[in-house]
Amino acid sequence: MELTLLLNATYEPLRVLNWQKAVTLLWQGKVEVLEVYDREIHGVSISFKLPSVMRLLKIVKIRDAHRSVKFSRINIFTRDGYKCQYCRRKYRTEDLTFDHVVPIARGGKKTWENIVTACWACNNRKSGRSPEEAHMHLMKKPVKPKWNMVVTITIGVRNTPESWRDYLYWNMELDSDIPEP
Repeated sequence: MELTLLLNATYEPLRVLNWQKAVTLLWQGKVEVLEVYDREIHGVSISFKLPSVMRLLKIVKIRDAHRSVKFSRINIFTRDGYKCQYCRRKYRTEDLTFDHVVPIARGGKKTWENIVTACWACNNRKSGRSPEEAHMHLMKKPVKPKWNMVVTITIGVRNTPESWRDYLYWNMELDSDIPEP
């Protein structure tokens, strides 16, 4: 069954809901439907189109804890652009590993500022040394990303329903299909 994109009253994407939760919010009068699917929901005495995009009628304040980017494998790959931070080559996920800039044996922590993506060859070459000791240079200093929620929601955006696209791309740069002169 199709999913529903839930927007804040400000049209900021909040989350993706299953259709049952979307219908519950609709019947509680907490949302307005902006887009619908072709598919219909049938009840005993009513039928209506399944909501595709809904907007809350009241603003929901989002705590900063929910806005921060989770420290996860996919987010580290995304931050580093799927590139080895030493040889600067782009790799598939399965050909990448993580490197502790300051090795664990020397007090290095598992943090945004100490973990980078590395290909297997560079990670083995660096081994338990610092980049300086291994005569290797980082592409860029690792930092905690400051992405907003939209980026988190739109990972894998090519598979999103067409009806969501206007609401997900509102603060992202779009690729132009028009060739430059």
